[in-house]
Amino acid sequence: MAEGVQDGGSSVGQGVGVKPLAALASMRETFQADAFQRALLRSGQTLPRRRQTVDESENPPFPEKEGFTADDMLLHSPDTIPTSLLHLSNENISRAVKMFGAILRYQGHGSDPVDVGQRVELAAKLVHSGIKRPDLKDELYMQLMKQTRGNPVEESKIRAWELLLVVASAIPPNKDFVALMSEYINAVPQSMQESEAVKALSKRVWTSLKRCAKAGPRRTPIGHDEIEALLEDRKLSTDVDLLDGTSQKLHYDITTTVQEGVEALAAAIDLKNYSTFTLFESKPPPKSDNAEAALVMTAEHTALDENRYVADSLSDMRIKGGGRSLLFKKLMFRANDEMITEPQFVSLSYVQAQHDYLLGNYPVVRDDAAEMCALQIYAEHGTVLADAGQAFVKEVESHITKQVLMTRPREEWRQDVHRRYLALFSLSQNDAKGQFLKILRTLPYGNSVFFMVKRIEDPIGLLPSKLIFGINRRGVHFFRPVPKEYLHSAELRDIMQFGSSSQAVFFKMRVAGVLHIFQFESKQGEDICMALQTHISDIMMKKYSKGKQLTSSAPDRPSGAAGLAQANFGPKYEQHMKQMQEAVSESETKIEDQVKVVQGLEYEEEKALEELKAVKESLTEEEAKKNALQAEVDGMRAELEKYRMELSEVNATIAAGEAQRQAAVDKVKENNDSAQVREIQKLLELKEHEAEDVSNRIQTLKADAEAAEAERATVMELLAEKEKDKDECVGDLSRQLKELQVNSKAAMKAKDDKINSAMEKLANITAMYNENLADLEQMKEEQKEVSELRELKREIESREREQAMVIEQQAKKLEEMEHDYKTEQVQRKRIFNQMEDMKGKIRVYARVRPILPFESAKGQTCAVTVQDELTLSHFWKDEKKPREYCFDQVFPQDSTQEDIFEGTKHLVQSAVDGYNVCIFAYGQTGSGKTHTIYGDAEHPGLTPRGIRQLFAVLERDSGKFTSSVTCYMLEIYQDAMVDLLASHPSTVATAASSSPPPKSGQQNKEPPPKLEIKRDAMGMVVVQGAALVEVTSPEQLLETIEWGQRRRHVSETQMNRASSRSHLIMSFIVESTNLQTQVVSRGKLSFVDLAGSERVKKSGSTGETLKEAQAINKSLSALGDVISALATSQAHIPYRNHKLTMLMSDSLGGNAKTLMFVNASPTNANIDETQNSLQYATRVRTIKNDASKNECSKDAARLRKQIDRWKEQAGLKPEERDVVGILRAFGEAEE
Repeated sequence: MAEGVQDGGSSVGQGVGVKPLAALASMRETFQADAFQRALLRSGQTLPRRRQTVDESENPPFPEKEGFTADDMLLHSPDTIPTSLLHLSNENISRAVKMFGAILRYQGHGSDPVDVGQRVELAAKLVHSGIKRPDLKDELYMQLMKQTRGNPVEESKIRAWELLLVVASAIPPNKDFVALMSEYINAVPQSMQESEAVKALSKRVWTSLKRCAKAGPRRTPIGHDEIEALLEDRKLSTDVDLLDGTSQKLHYDITTTVQEGVEALAAAIDLKNYSTFTLFESKPPPKSDNAEAALVMTAEHTALDENRYVADSLSDMRIKGGGRSLLFKKLMFRANDEMITEPQFVSLSYVQAQHDYLLGNYPVVRDDAAEMCALQIYAEHGTVLADAGQAFVKEVESHITKQVLMTRPREEWRQDVHRRYLALFSLSQNDAKGQFLKILRTLPYGNSVFFMVKRIEDPIGLLPSKLIFGINRRGVHFFRPVPKEYLHSAELRDIMQFGSSSQAVFFKMRVAGVLHIFQFESKQGEDICMALQTHISDIMMKKYSKGKQLTSSAPDRPSGAAGLAQANFGPKYEQHMKQMQEAVSESETKIEDQVKVVQGLEYEEEKALEELKAVKESLTEEEAKKNALQAEVDGMRAELEKYRMELSEVNATIAAGEAQRQAAVDKVKENNDSAQVREIQKLLELKEHEAEDVSNRIQTLKADAEAAEAERATVMELLAEKEKDKDECVGDLSRQLKELQVNSKAAMKAKDDKINSAMEKLANITAMYNENLADLEQMKEEQKEVSELRELKREIESREREQAMVIEQQAKKLEEMEHDYKTEQVQRKRIFNQMEDMKGKIRVYARVRPILPFESAKGQTCAVTVQDELTLSHFWKDEKKPREYCFDQVFPQDSTQEDIFEGTKHLVQSAVDGYNVCIFAYGQTGSGKTHTIYGDAEHPGLTPRGIRQLFAVLERDSGKFTSSVTCYMLEIYQDAMVDLLASHPSTVATAASSSPPPKSGQQNKEPPPKLEIKRDAMGMVVVQGAALVEVTSPEQLLETIEWGQRRRHVSETQMNRASSRSHLIMSFIVESTNLQTQVVSRGKLSFVDLAGSERVKKSGSTGETLKEAQAINKSLSALGDVISALATSQAHIPYRNHKLTMLMSDSLGGNAKTLMFVNASPTNANIDETQNSLQYATRVRTIKNDASKNECSKDAARLRKQIDRWKEQAGLKPEERDVVGILRAFGEAEE
C-alpha cells in the first residue's frame, strides 16, 4: 500500500484505486500544487501519485492533466507536510503545518501513544483554531480529506474520519468547498474498498455537515464532554423547566438546534401542535437591597434563536451564571389557538395564561377577578373544596393578584368566590380552563406577549418614562409597571410603521388622528417587531380567506367574464378583461400540454425501469443455468476420476493373472502332467476372456471421458458467450438509463420552470381579477351609502357642535372639582397634623394595672391614686402631701383594652400617610407592659388592634392608593440583637441587604446575616440584615407576630410568672402610591415592648436570669441617659451607648411621632420602682420630636433605586453605601 523511500526520503502513500474528484477541476487556483511539490522535493519526500483504475487508463478524467496536481496532493501521507495545501498568508502557513502535525498525532503516527483524553484535547484545539481563524477552516477540511483519502491503515483512517466528524459538527466549510466535500463524502458509502466502519462514519459526517452548514458555526468553544459524546454516538441531556413546576429531559447532541430541541421536547410530552412554542432562557430575579423592589421583581424570560445550537445556549448560560435555566413555553398566543382542541396544547396554554395573570400582567376588575379565581380553583381541585374552609380561603388568596386582593376585605372575597365556585359544579375541569382562557381573550390586551421598555422619545407626553408593552392581535397596549395599570392602546391599523435596532424600537402611530413617532429603549426590539409582524400576517390571512370564501360562494356568478359582462365599465375595460381571460386560457392550455409531456416522460421512465427489471430477471435465470451446468460438469469430473481408479485396479489384476499363468507354465514344464496342463490352459483361456472384457470396458470409459470433456468445453464456451452478452446488455441498458434519466431531469426541470412561470402569471391574473371583483362590490355598496351619508352629515355636524360645547363645559367643571378635591385633601391632612402637633410630639400615657390576687394574698395595698384623667399621685415615705404627676392621659385600673386603643388609633392613619410612628411601653417588671402592647386572645392589646385598624384604612382607601405592608421583628437579648423572623418561611428579603433570605430547610447550613443599625436618607432607622415578611391580611400579620413571639426569651421570676427577658421591637413598613399623582409615601408603625427594670433582691434572679437582669438594667440606664440629655437639651445625645438607644434614636428626639405608655404597679411593695418610672416618663414628656412625612415622587424613588444599584455595581459593601447618610444623621442628632 505504500512504496519505500527513494534516495533516503521518507515514504509517502500512494492511492490504490482512488477515484479522481471532479469538483477539483474548477478549484485549481485555490490549491498551491507547484509550491507544495517544490517544498516536498526539498524535504526529500517522494511525490504521491494516484494509481489509475482500468476505466481511467482507457478514458482519463483529465486528459490535459500534466505533472503534480491537487488530486495528487489530497492523498494520505504518514509524514508532516512542508507547507499548506491552500494559498494562505505566511503566518497561517506555519499554523497549517502545526495543525497537520496535530492530525498526525491524533491518528497515532507519533512516537508516543495517545490516549482518549489526549485525542479529545487535540480535537478541541483543532476546532478552536478553525473557529478563531476562519481562513484556516478550509485548510483543516482539506487536510482531513487528505488523511482519509487513500489511507492504507484502517485504524488511522477511522481516526481521521472521527476527527472530520468533530470538525464537520462545529464548523461548516466555505460554500466554494461544499461541493468538493459533498462529492467526496457521498462517494465513500458506494465504494467497495471501504470498510463498514468507515462507511458508517462517512454517513454521520455528511449528516453533521448538512446541519452545520444550515445553522452556521459554533459560537462558543466546544466542550470535551460534547466531543466524547459525539465520538461514542451518544446523546447529552439537560433539564428543561415547564411553567407548571415540572421539568423534562432534553436529549441533544453537538449539532442539535433549538428548533430540533423544541420538536424533541414536544414529542416527549406528546404535544402535536408546537409551532407557537419555543425554548427560553430563564433568568431569576436579581438580588436587591431594597425589600419593596424585591417584592415586584420577577424572572426574565428571553426567547432563544431557533437556528442556534442548544449546546451554545447552555454554554452561554453557564458563562453568565446567576442560576439561569431553559424554559419551554409559548412564544406568543396566535389567533387560531382557540381552534385547537388538543388536550396537552390546551393545558400548556392554560398554565401559561394563568402564570401571566397571577404575575399581574392582565389588570381586571373585581367581578372578573372573582370569576377567574373560581375557575382556577375548580380547574385545579374540582369539587373537593365545597365547604369553604380555611383551605378555600388560602386558595382564594393565591389565585387573585395582590393588587386586586387589597381592594376589599377577605370575607367578601371568600363569599363572592365561593358562590361562583359552587355554580361551576355542572362543568368539567377542562371546561373551566376553557372559560378562563375565554375571559382572558375577551380583554383588549388578552393573550398578549409582554416586554419591558423605557421611553426615549414621546412627542406628546402620552406615556411614562418606564412602561410595559403588551402585543396581541388587536394591537400594542401600554401599561405602567408598578402598580400594573393599563394606560393606552394602539390598534394595528393605527401603527403605520415600526422597526428596531440592537438597543431600541420605534413606532410611527396615529394618536387622535395625528401621526407621531415614539421611540423606546429595549434589547428585545427584534422580538417585538416579530410579534407585531406575526399578528399582522394572521389578520391578513384571515381577511384573505374570508374574501376568497365570499367570492367562491357568491350566487349567480358562473364565471368571471359573465360577471363583468353584466356591468358597463366601458370598451377599454372590457377589452382589457378579454385579454386577461385569453391569457388565462392560454396559460391553462400550456399547463395542460406541459403536464402531458411530463406524464409521457414518466411513462417512458417507468417503461425503461420495467425493461431493466426484465433484463435483471433474465440475467438471474442465466446465472442459475450457469450454476446448474457447472454442477453437472463437476459431477462428470467426479465420475471420470472414479473410472480411472477402476482402470488402475483392472490393470493390477491383469498383471497378477499373467504372473500366475507364467508360473503355472513353468510348473507344467517341470511336472509334465498333461491333466494339470489342460486345467491350466482352461484357466488361462478364462483369464484371457476376462482381460478382453476389461480392455473393452476401459476403451468404453475412455470414450465416455473424451465425450464429457468435449461437452464441458462446449458448455464453458457457451457460458463465456452468455457472460459477454450479459455485460454488453447491462452496459447498454445502464448507458441508456443514465441518458434517459439525464434527459428526463432536464426536461422535467424545464417543464417545471415553465409551469411555475405560468402558475405565477395565473396567480397574478387571478389576484387582479378577484381584486377587481371586490372593488366592484365595494363601489356598489358605496353608491348606496353615499346618499345616506349625505343626509346624515348635517345631523352629525350639528350634534358634534352640541357635544363639543357640552364636553367643554363638563371639562371646566371637572377641572374645578379636581382642584377643589386636591385643595380639600391637602387641607384635611394639614389640619390633622396640626391637631397632632397641638397634642405634643412625644405624648405620654400612664396606665395603672389592677392588684393581682397573689399580691392581695400577701397583704399588699394600693398606693397609687388616679386623681382625674390627666393626673395620678402617690404618697412618698414621710412626706405629708402626695406627689402628683401630670400626663397627656391617665388610664385607671378599670380601663379596658378598648379604652387604651381609642386614644392611640389615630396614629395608624399617620403611618399610612407616610410618617414614622413609634409606640413603646416602659415600666418595672410585672407592671403590664406586654399586656398593653400585645395582650392575649381574649383581651388583644395595641398591636393586634392596630394591625386590624391598619388594614381597614388600607382597604378603605384602596380606590385611591395601592399599598404594600412588610414587617420585621427584633429583640435585644443580653446586649445582642436577635432577628425573630430570620427563619420564617414567608421571608421575601432582608432589609437593606443584598443577601437573599435562607431557604426552607437550610436554616442551619448558613450563618444568619449580620444585623446592623443604620439610618436612611430621611432619618428613619433601618436594620440591615433583618428579615422582611410581606403580608396581605391582618390574619397573616398576626400569625407572623405569633410565630416570632414563640421565639422570644421569657422566664419566671418572683415578681412575674412570665417575665420578658428582652426588649421587643415590632415594625410594620407601609408603602402607598397615589394612583392619581404617583407620589410614593413610606411610613413605619413600630411597637416596642421594653423589658421591665427589676431589683435582684426582689426578683430573686440567679445564674442566667441574673445576667439577663443586669443586661436589662444596663440598657434601661442607657435609655435614661438619652432621655435626660434630651430633656435638658444637651449638645451631645449618647445614642451610641447601647443598641436599644440606637434603635429608638428616631423616636426620641428624631423625626417620629412617638407615644409612650408608662405602666405602673399600684402596690405599696413596688412604690420605689413606680416612683422611678413616673419620674422617667415626666422627663420624656418634655422631649420634642421633629416629625416629617416620608414621601417622594415615583421618579425620585426610581432614581434612588438606580443610585443604589450603581453603588452595588461599584463594589461597595452594604454597610459602606449609607455611611455618609448615617454620619450626617447622627451628627445632626448630636448637634
